[in-house]
Amino acid sequence: MFRFENIYWLIALALVPVLVALYMLLVRWKKRAAQKVGDPALVKVLTGNFSHQKFLLKFVLGAFALAALVLAAANPQLKGESGEQNRKGLDVLLLMDVSKSMLAQDIKPNRLERSRQLMSLLIDQLSENRIGMVWFAGRAYLQMPLSSDASAAKMYLQNAGPDAVPTQGTVIGEALRLAGATFDSKEQKYKAVVLVSDGEDHDPEALEVVKDLAASGVMINTVGVGSPEGATIFDPATNDTKRDASGNTVVSKLNEAQLRELAQAGNGVYVYLQDAAAAARTIRAQLAGVEQKELEDESFVQYNSYFFIPLVLVLLVLLAEIFISERKKRLHEA
Repeated sequence: MFRFENIYWLIALALVPVLVALYMLLVRWKKRAAQKVGDPALVKVLTGNFSHQKFLLKFVLGAFALAALVLAAANPQLKGESGEQNRKGLDVLLLMDVSKSMLAQDIKPNRLERSRQLMSLLIDQLSENRIGMVWFAGRAYLQMPLSSDASAAKMYLQNAGPDAVPTQGTVIGEALRLAGATFDSKEQKYKAVVLVSDGEDHDPEALEVVKDLAASGVMINTVGVGSPEGATIFDPATNDTKRDASGNTVVSKLNEAQLRELAQAGNGVYVYLQDAAAAARTIRAQLAGVEQKELEDESFVQYNSYFFIPLVLVLLVLLAEIFISERKKRLHEA
């Protein structure tokens, strides 16, 4: 597999057509300057020792050197040997509700922090798999594509919260749809979802999305956070409990019925999050029964760099350009 390590450098190739345009303007300017002299015989005498062909050749070599230098900076690479062989696992997407209802404190310290604890344990215990992360509230956002980089997953987890998704709500269906789009559509197995939410807002689309995902080989597991009795929500923005439009205190309750229904339709398991370690073990045991595949991740693939090839070309071209004179070669100089 061929690739450029620093592909953003290729944007600099746009300088080549800019140089071509400048060269054409220069040639046009020279012709106009010669016409202003007026006497063609005088112009011929003044420019008789100048070679237009050699001038063009020097420009072409300079433009080629610039393009080769850009390619060297982009660092062309070819795929080498993988750093880890015979590694099996699944593609697992962790979906976490980060709406403001997750700030309810019916479980200590609050639903969001307990969910983070579970996610952290899952990242550690599922390290042999590829993991991706989706945060959702009123909208769903892919935070991390599928990867074996556990340290990156932990970094993203630290930023999980209501501020990560500005629109409030609980769009479970949209989050599941985004998860389905993230998986490889050509595979009919080796895929699983772990959805952590209080399920507060009933999402009628979620069940249909789960059925579609299950038909495409995705196992849907759900984790319920909170309590059926519910709790008030402390809003950091107002430094007070959340209230509705009528001024009444909002009480957020765990919607276990919806989360159980989604897990059942998705051939997965529903777990009530009380003890994070116990919930992580249950999820891991459930995923252990799923057929695994040979995994290859970019973090384990070694690439051989060949930036030195265009650099050598740059050196050779510049040396050649130096020794090419714009003067015509006279017969007695031959």
